[in-house]
Amino acid sequence: MNRLIVAGVAVVAAGFGALGWALTPLPAPASMLAAPPMDEAAVARGAYLARLGDCGACHTAKDGAPMAGGVAFDTPFGRVTSPNITPDPTTGIGRYTLAQFEGALRRGVGGAGDNLYPAMPYPSFARISDDDVRSLYAYFIKGVAPVDRPNTPDAMRFPFNIRLGLGLWKTAFFDPRRFVDDPSQDGQWNRGAYIVEGLGHCGACHTPRGIGMQEVTTRPEDAAYLSGATVPPWYAVSLRNAWRPDAIAQFLKTGVNGHAAAFGSMTEVVTDSTQYVSDADLAAVAGFLASLSTGSGAPSTTVAGSVPETLTTTRGGLGYDQFCSSCHGRDGRGAPGVFPPLAGNDSVTSDDPTSVVHVALTGWREATTRHANHAFTMPAYDRLSDTELAEILTFARTNWGNDGAAITAAQVEAQRRALALAPTPPSPFTVWRFADMLAAPNADQLVLGMRLLTETKALLPDNVGDALTCSSCHLNGGTVADASPFNGLVALFPTYNARAGRVISIDDRINGCFQRSMNGKPMATDSKAMQAMVAAMAWMKGDTTADGAIVGRGFAEVDAALVPDRARGETLFAANCAVCHGLDGRGAKAVGGQWLIPPLWGDESFNLGAGMARTFIAASFVKSNMPVAHSTSFPQGQGGLADQDALDVADYFTHRPRPDFPGKVEDWPKGETPKDARR
Repeated sequence: MNRLIVAGVAVVAAGFGALGWALTPLPAPASMLAAPPMDEAAVARGAYLARLGDCGACHTAKDGAPMAGGVAFDTPFGRVTSPNITPDPTTGIGRYTLAQFEGALRRGVGGAGDNLYPAMPYPSFARISDDDVRSLYAYFIKGVAPVDRPNTPDAMRFPFNIRLGLGLWKTAFFDPRRFVDDPSQDGQWNRGAYIVEGLGHCGACHTPRGIGMQEVTTRPEDAAYLSGATVPPWYAVSLRNAWRPDAIAQFLKTGVNGHAAAFGSMTEVVTDSTQYVSDADLAAVAGFLASLSTGSGAPSTTVAGSVPETLTTTRGGLGYDQFCSSCHGRDGRGAPGVFPPLAGNDSVTSDDPTSVVHVALTGWREATTRHANHAFTMPAYDRLSDTELAEILTFARTNWGNDGAAITAAQVEAQRRALALAPTPPSPFTVWRFADMLAAPNADQLVLGMRLLTETKALLPDNVGDALTCSSCHLNGGTVADASPFNGLVALFPTYNARAGRVISIDDRINGCFQRSMNGKPMATDSKAMQAMVAAMAWMKGDTTADGAIVGRGFAEVDAALVPDRARGETLFAANCAVCHGLDGRGAKAVGGQWLIPPLWGDESFNLGAGMARTFIAASFVKSNMPVAHSTSFPQGQGGLADQDALDVADYFTHRPRPDFPGKVEDWPKGETPKDARR
């Protein structure tokens, strides 16, 4: 946000200066404020207010000392770097008087009388009360550790480095008024308005900007206030939405609610600032923001919930089903507390699609807070073409009751170029696209086969006895490397199977999964369903031959010499897996009741005859594919555990209670029984 402001105001300032309209900076006048209290209470209150104002976001560099500056803001016109605001007497603000501090905070005048760029949000901080100014001064002088760190000079190119014109900018656009309570509103509303208009400086991102890069209004009664603004490379959504106050407060405290999850700069705001705000102040902010809405305040996702027909009849729908539905659900409603909904999500449907395209291209990580034990990450989908992403995003913006406009490939390409994304290196593994099935002569059969692979339980209830689908083990319908993909698999059959002690067909292999992994019943080999599943797998055969190597086949192996530690596995499971699968291993369902995350034990999980019941097979799967949403890696942000960790976790969950498979006593009839086979 500040990068755009700095750049825009620099242009205006340079123009004013070039015309000879620059104003000579004047020293700050003597402060009219009473002497500040400098006791522990004042310092503590100032620390809270600094959190509320998110001062550290701009003045604390990554891995740097708190408030020591050094955060660089790159603009098309050069670089601005935040100053050291620790009380160091030489390089910081240790010699600032209260008058100088107040001048910088509320009037944008530096200690030497120079005008500050409104990258420092003094147009908002002008609203701050005298008492809060004094408390902030006490904190920055007495509560922050001094750091000797010289400031980095700004590197704005000529003529954008001319600051004198900022005086005229202030004359034209700066409103120095203090906040005054609205007598028609109660105390909580006024407290919320004070925070939002002042220290919260919400308008800096969420209010549109005018010709001078100024907020077009700072008054809540104006419809443009907090109505949303494009801040490349993001779009800050309107805060005049229909969220209930409790949903707003939850979002600010945790970064997620039933409508959306924080992304982009807002993730940092939640992580660094709003999660630490008191419940009373969050309630006040939420009440004020909710009062600006003309909507009912009812969650828009309540009108969603159906799976649109276009999911399986359009390229965008099939692309969404392949790459997005495993987290966000086919009904677009996500999973409570785990994955955000796309149905009724303002960021998805906004008139300006900047943010939704940005997130799709680069991924994002949820806010890290004290109130959640895990932060999820959305993978980056920049490996998909501009056309593919446009199709998928258009599907998400126009279904489940969403009323967003279609997105074009040109818009995606423009955002990709603006983000300067490097081309992704080619992969030896082919990710077959379900959307391409529509061009095949037997498209209906292929799409049915794909659906049977991903919606197995729902479409074949008589054959599936647990909550699993083929995609539970073969991620994204068998299109993910090292997740037992279906690439080339059909070419290997018929083949000898040691567990059966004979040569089996692809039909036999599929039915083995139904009986074991899905604890169910086999299908007739001449059934429509079986033929469709085999056809879909054959479509992914490519040029593989019976004696050919298959890239990404199976799972990444775990060192067979390792010894599992089940107790350690239980601890690791609680830390890494329970957030999705639950401490009881029972999985999770989407809002609509469909299984979204499979159970790992219990009556709804795989039985003792399944390959996944073997510790080392399960460990290999976990190593390659768990946890998901752990990084921005394509396509599911999966993997990341070391061999020993994966083995310990697998040993723990594979030995939890699950259905028996009596036929397992006949397995490996020729004496090739693996050491981890279940008996």
